[in-house]
Amino acid sequence: MPVEQRDVHDEAAFDAIIATADYPVIIVTTASGQDKAGCLVGFAGQVSIEPRRFLVGLSRSNHTYAVAQRAEYLAVHLPGRDNAALAALFGSETGSAIDKFAHCDWRTGPHGLPILTAAAAWFTGPILQHHDFGDHVGILLGLSAASAPHRAVTASRYSDVADLSPGHPA
Repeated sequence: MPVEQRDVHDEAAFDAIIATADYPVIIVTTASGQDKAGCLVGFAGQVSIEPRRFLVGLSRSNHTYAVAQRAEYLAVHLPGRDNAALAALFGSETGSAIDKFAHCDWRTGPHGLPILTAAAAWFTGPILQHHDFGDHVGILLGLSAASAPHRAVTASRYSDVADLSPGHPA
């Protein structure tokens, strides 16, 4: 059966399906030399059980992507639904215009990565591979350190941040 040509209706249907899925969002931070960066990410997920592997999609136009290109590690943070301000800071601001870390609490963690103290949980991993996915680059991570939630937490989801204006267009 031949593949039908895509039209706007197909793209709108796809967007509606993805919005309905209401995926969790994460915040990624990284560092290279003196440069720190971080952003809210909607394209991410575990891709292997053994060994542990996680894939993060970073927009090529994002300041965090530029820093991650020079970095060896990323930190992945799970923002709680109760911390909309943290998601807004890392989702609506751009590190090319402001120092996001001057506006939140953080500490230096494993591999010199900035760890957001308000995040419900986090893990770090070495950058193993980069994959071209169009306007985003997939960054495959291993696992090097983690801090599990210390309380019951509801993860922030796409529907919680859908109304944010991004710091950069995709």
